[in-house]
Amino acid sequence: MAAVWVNCVWLLLWLHVRLLETKNNPVSMLDDVLLPYAHGHGPSHSHRHVRDCQPVIHGNTTYESWASSKHSGLPEAESSVFVSEIKGPDRWVYGHMTVVHDPLRTVSVLEPGGPGGCGMKKCATVEETAKAAGCLYAQNAGFFNTLTCKCLGNVVSDGRLMQDSGGVQNAQFGIRKDGTLVFGYLSEEDVLDQSNPFIQLVSGVVWLLRNREVYIEQSLKAECDKMQETGDFRHFVDVVSARTAVGHDAEGRVILFHIEGQTGVRGMNLWEVAEFLQKHGVINAINLDGGGSSTYVNHGSLASYPSDHCASDSMWRCARQVSTILCIHKRRCQPSDCSGHGDCVDGRCRCQEGWQGDGCDSLVCQPPACGAHGVCTAKGCVCDAGWRGKNCSQVCLQGFYGDSCKQTCACANNGSCDPVHGRCICLPGFHGNSCENVCPLGFFGPSCSQECRCDDMCPCDPQTGSCNITVQGQANYTLHRAGHCLAKQMFTSWRREEDVHREQPYLSEHSWMVIAVALFSLLSISLLAHIIQACRGSAAARFPERRDYSYVPLTNINGVSSRGGDKAAGKSGIGELGPDDSDSQDELWSPPRSRIS
Repeated sequence: MAAVWVNCVWLLLWLHVRLLETKNNPVSMLDDVLLPYAHGHGPSHSHRHVRDCQPVIHGNTTYESWASSKHSGLPEAESSVFVSEIKGPDRWVYGHMTVVHDPLRTVSVLEPGGPGGCGMKKCATVEETAKAAGCLYAQNAGFFNTLTCKCLGNVVSDGRLMQDSGGVQNAQFGIRKDGTLVFGYLSEEDVLDQSNPFIQLVSGVVWLLRNREVYIEQSLKAECDKMQETGDFRHFVDVVSARTAVGHDAEGRVILFHIEGQTGVRGMNLWEVAEFLQKHGVINAINLDGGGSSTYVNHGSLASYPSDHCASDSMWRCARQVSTILCIHKRRCQPSDCSGHGDCVDGRCRCQEGWQGDGCDSLVCQPPACGAHGVCTAKGCVCDAGWRGKNCSQVCLQGFYGDSCKQTCACANNGSCDPVHGRCICLPGFHGNSCENVCPLGFFGPSCSQECRCDDMCPCDPQTGSCNITVQGQANYTLHRAGHCLAKQMFTSWRREEDVHREQPYLSEHSWMVIAVALFSLLSISLLAHIIQACRGSAAARFPERRDYSYVPLTNINGVSSRGGDKAAGKSGIGELGPDDSDSQDELWSPPRSRIS
């Protein structure tokens, strides 16, 4: 139960706050709506269609550019109120014209209620937005959806792209980074171009003046479509109503135009607006949101008469909550930090040394000031290694190289060095990293790459290769040392050859030892053979009868064995005879040998 009471209290408080807001900020009834299109916003055809349908005199260019004025000594803007008679029976109009002397630094496209208003689909009165931003003068600008408060068309606010229309072809007003004023039809590529980007951009409907000529008929072809409450597109152009427009004069001053009115009752149609602006020296101009949206604020106070009735009391008129506005403020630096290269003083950038431009975003040194051998910096030209001078057009002086030519060459014998890297370039006859060495004997020329062609292999001049030279100084000493060394080597070689040819034993001690052992072995074998032969001769002399017969003991033949016989046989010399003394045990008798006489 307590929770319910708390919720009821909060609801009552919220209703009370809303009631106070309504009393302090009355809301209009949106009963004077002047919209050009019935469905959506903008024509369905492409930028190419607009380009192809425009008069041939304009070629392929679908917009006009004009340099803005930069009168820093004058006030930011001058606003005038006018009451003029218009063609027709007893027709008078009342409005404001504001001349802006320095558009780049004093004009801004602002989102409703402040930054992010379009993204939040927010609506706010021109007075509310102008007060929050400190605008000196302000008027409504771009179209919007009156039901959802959605911003329509392109919106660039102080250099920030808040909304991209996707290439919808409606008349545009913009200020580029360099201060150029742009009026006309833009492709999506033009809007997103970053080479000279837009810092302010807003979309209108109908290009009123192009190069001092009324351009409404051509705009009808480029932007034609149905409209919402006021009939077709031509009726939107022809109907009298409160109007808002923006343009520029021949000096590049921006002109804000506001006319009081009520749709179908009083005010101006777009033809009359174009003629009025043309009469007052305007060169290019586009139409902005009008009808009940048309509002003008001077120093934070409403200075126009709204055509919408107040929702709280229809007896009164209330300013409409709109979308974007055009704000004229005190001079501001663009960009506010002067690109980081200067200070903002009284709305103007004071650039640091080496920088220039309204936003201190351009170097004083600009290509090709430094030629092909340097780059521009805030301190002037910075030359590549090996180059010097104000514009980097001179090579380093002889004997110097490197960055700013501050390094000293270290080349001997009059050698020169590369001005970039410092590598030594030797004269003919010298070599080495610092040209410190004379060519070796037998070589000459650049880099000592050529061989001498002198008789008897004599040295030549190391520079010219001439054979007619007298060696002096260090070269003479070198030759003397070389000759002494060669002679010493030759004498040593001769001694070695003589030592080799001297008589020396043909066999080594080891060889003689082997031969001696071999001879000794042969003599020993020979002696043993003679001893054996002598022994055989002694046995034959002792038993002469055995020369023709073999001795075979009878005991063996008869197969009788006795100890006594064995002993007798042993004693009779069996042990003294060798196996050669008997032919065999089976041989009983041998015939006498025949002798040849």
